[in-house]
Amino acid sequence: MVDETVRAGAGHRTEVFVWLGLALLLGALSALVLIPQAQHLRSLRDGVRADATMHTRGTCALGRCKVAFEAQGRTVVAALPPGSGGSKYPVGAHLTVRYRADDPQVVADAADVEGGGATVLAASTGAGAVLFLLLPVMKTVARARRRRAASSAVG
Repeated sequence: MVDETVRAGAGHRTEVFVWLGLALLLGALSALVLIPQAQHLRSLRDGVRADATMHTRGTCALGRCKVAFEAQGRTVVAALPPGSGGSKYPVGAHLTVRYRADDPQVVADAADVEGGGATVLAASTGAGAVLFLLLPVMKTVARARRRRAASSAVG
């Protein structure tokens, strides 16, 4: 009986650490990656507008999509930022981009500069982190109530 209680307690602690680890991972992803990405995209909202052509199509989620466009009288080939919607365009497709006037290598698809998708992803990931923080608390409270009810029924 005591051995089962000890095993159950160890299993509960392990489960709590898993939930807390997931919360930490999602919180870090949101705070360190997704929120800065959304801010970066929004910072290009007032950038110079240019017509571009999809130059290289790669894994856009990792920033491997490139566009070619004219800036300051020269042709620029620049990578779209990670997480952009560039994967929906085939090579040679025409799209509108916004770039930083002082650095044409900093570019984003004009459809992405409002930061809507990145903001929603950051918010949902942050909400997931909060949920994973609350789950072990709720489970611990429920477990304590069950224990208290069982001990009062016995006594």
